Amino acid sequence: MPSLLASHTRIPTRFSPSLAGYIRNCTKLFFALHLATEYVAQIKQTAGYSMLPTLNVADDWVYVSCFYRRGKGVRVGDVVTFRHPMYPGTGACKRVLGLPGDFVLRDTPGGDGGMMVQIPEGHCWLAGDNLPDSRDSRDYGPLPMALIKGKVVAKILPFKERKWMENTLKDLD
Repeated sequence: MPSLLASHTRIPTRFSPSLAGYIRNCTKLFFALHLATEYVAQIKQTAGYSMLPTLNVADDWVYVSCFYRRGKGVRVGDVVTFRHPMYPGTGACKRVLGLPGDFVLRDTPGGDGGMMVQIPEGHCWLAGDNLPDSRDSRDYGPLPMALIKGKVVAKILPFKERKWMENTLKDLD
């Protein structure tokens, strides 16, 4: 005599086709978004005083090209985003002032110190546009280029202030 419980209990052997398709599509979307934001472009909100007047203290949104990841193609004068070396898990935005082999002034111009530093291979020197209120390479030294996430190519919000981010440093003749 068969058990009543066995005849009314059905153990699913696999997901229903619609649930399996939904999970597959969500997984594909997750990976596509991850690849796009890690290797193509990001839209980031900025905060802080260090990049005044280029970027406002709060509520500026920038478009970051990830094609410059790990410092590939970055030039002196470019504004980059990077993983902060002093505060793991946070990012920052600064201007590149020196590349491997360049000599830079370690201390704030006009200050007491005047020590020159040569940037080692695989590193760059970063500084905020607002030097008195910037925590940058003067504090943590040359930044490994592997920490660079991308180059800021445009300020997109607030809408009235949208603009392309131009390299404002000029070569000396």
